Amino acid sequence: MTRTTPLRLFDDYTGRVPQLRLALNQTDSRVGDLAGNTETIVRWTRHSAERGAHLAVFPEMALTGYPVEDLALRSSFVEASRAALRALAARLADEGLGELPVLVGYLDRCETAQPKYGQPAGTPQNAAAVLHRGRVVLNFAKHHLPNYGVFDEFRYFVPGDTMPVLRLHGIDIALAICEDLWQDGGRVPAARTARAGLLVSINASPYERNKDDTRLELVRKRAQEAGCTTAYLAMVGGQDELVFDGDSIVVGADGGVVARAPQFDEGCFLLDLDLPAASPDAPDGVVDDGLRIDRVVLSEEPLQPYEPVHTGDYAERLDDDEEVYTALVVGLRAYVRKNGFRSVLVGLSGGIDSALVAAIACDAVGPENVYGVSMPSRYSSEHSKEDAAELARRTGLNFRTVPIAPMFDTYMDALHLTGLAEENLQSRLRGTLLMALSNQEGHIVLAPGNKSELAVGYSTLYGDSVGAYGPIKDVYKTSVFRLAKWRNKAAEERGQVPPIPENSITKPPSAELRPGQVDTDSLPDYPVLDAILERYVDQDQGADAIVAAGFDRELVTKTLRMVDTAEYKRRQYPPGTKISPKVFGKDRRLPITNGWRETA
Repeated sequence: MTRTTPLRLFDDYTGRVPQLRLALNQTDSRVGDLAGNTETIVRWTRHSAERGAHLAVFPEMALTGYPVEDLALRSSFVEASRAALRALAARLADEGLGELPVLVGYLDRCETAQPKYGQPAGTPQNAAAVLHRGRVVLNFAKHHLPNYGVFDEFRYFVPGDTMPVLRLHGIDIALAICEDLWQDGGRVPAARTARAGLLVSINASPYERNKDDTRLELVRKRAQEAGCTTAYLAMVGGQDELVFDGDSIVVGADGGVVARAPQFDEGCFLLDLDLPAASPDAPDGVVDDGLRIDRVVLSEEPLQPYEPVHTGDYAERLDDDEEVYTALVVGLRAYVRKNGFRSVLVGLSGGIDSALVAAIACDAVGPENVYGVSMPSRYSSEHSKEDAAELARRTGLNFRTVPIAPMFDTYMDALHLTGLAEENLQSRLRGTLLMALSNQEGHIVLAPGNKSELAVGYSTLYGDSVGAYGPIKDVYKTSVFRLAKWRNKAAEERGQVPPIPENSITKPPSAELRPGQVDTDSLPDYPVLDAILERYVDQDQGADAIVAAGFDRELVTKTLRMVDTAEYKRRQYPPGTKISPKVFGKDRRLPITNGWRETA
């Protein structure tokens, strides 16, 4: 990876090199927790000040958490956000931190009517502000609003129409919010027109597999377009199904990487920069995309020269499997802790899905807070029961066995079920048992379903689909096997016991709801099935395109029909960590009552 240092550009009037120590704070916020988020911002601002920072930066909507969704439509919450921002500015000054300018994201409202967007005065805005000496000295709203995937920002917000520029220690710093970089035009070319020496973008960009490479190339491209060093600060942590992975990046005007922060780690990333001096004839007025330059001057004079200490670190990237696994751990941990729970409950079948979920849970909340239950029926194999117990021994989680055979026999005597109804009864008995233990003992139940099963409806409503969270909901079955192997290998490399029994990985997958049952009785081999599903679900390809890619038409027809008819099941599945560009839920919204079919 290329690394460069921004060029030393001397001020023609003073002969000094404008310098700036930038503190990029990768923080974790909880939606709606204004008091808790305020404490986080104050704590990291103090940390930044103690290390000599000249500008402290926090992520998009760090004060309110992100995404706020329909909370943005509650005027009470908008006003609470605005009040919390003013209180934060005052508190920073009261605690001796007022001299350090702080850039922070929050929820605001537009003071004027927006007839272009059909919105009245008071419409919410995704905004950011600079706090200094107890006051809000500059605020602005996000210009480009995303309206795809998990984003619904046109539903909530109206865009900002300014090009905010903060003049600090003789440097013009252009400011932007997330999508302002992801879309062409707007604040990036406006930063060049405004002759900014630094562009700072605050972000709450959710994690997706392989997105770090896309993000890096984006920031490099935008830095070159802006003609200045560009700092991209990202949030960390989790919020419902979203995970935020940090990975903040600073890139020079030539596109060379100056520094890159760790993935998934909360912390303060410090960087000493040599930057161009503000131009004495920097433009004002309306510039690119109709944006009006809003320049606030805090200090014209450059700092006295100092010896740079933080010259740019480049944190090592996680490999692909470790990155995905870490995202799953972070997502589950955030969901449990931010919702006030302490422990989780997992049904342990001895199979690969529940084994991987249990391993993720142990890493997320600690094995002492994970409770596993084996619920064998008359069809459960001895090796599956042994594999469940072995997993518990390896991980140290709490384990018990509750046979469902007596309950099953009672139902069968009363109802005389056969076929699928008999199979599903076993799953529903297990779901009822887990929810009963959840109510009695206060654990939240984790649903073990993977994306392949959810896609084709290979799950039982009110059975294996019960739970408060689905950690591997967005993980295809082939990836489940790969992640399990990675987790065991990682344990071996650390001198630890691999958590997942080898038999759970190598044996043919089976729901064990009838004698000799295996998944391939009902489904294609998972590598083939997942390849079709990735095209249909993730890439929105039609049947003809999938067949043209080399897949058997009859198999494609069968698979797509299963996907289409299972929509009602997916709607009732719990939330789970998003790792792909298209998780079931907000990313993919199809009608349940739907007469359209891809195949005849």
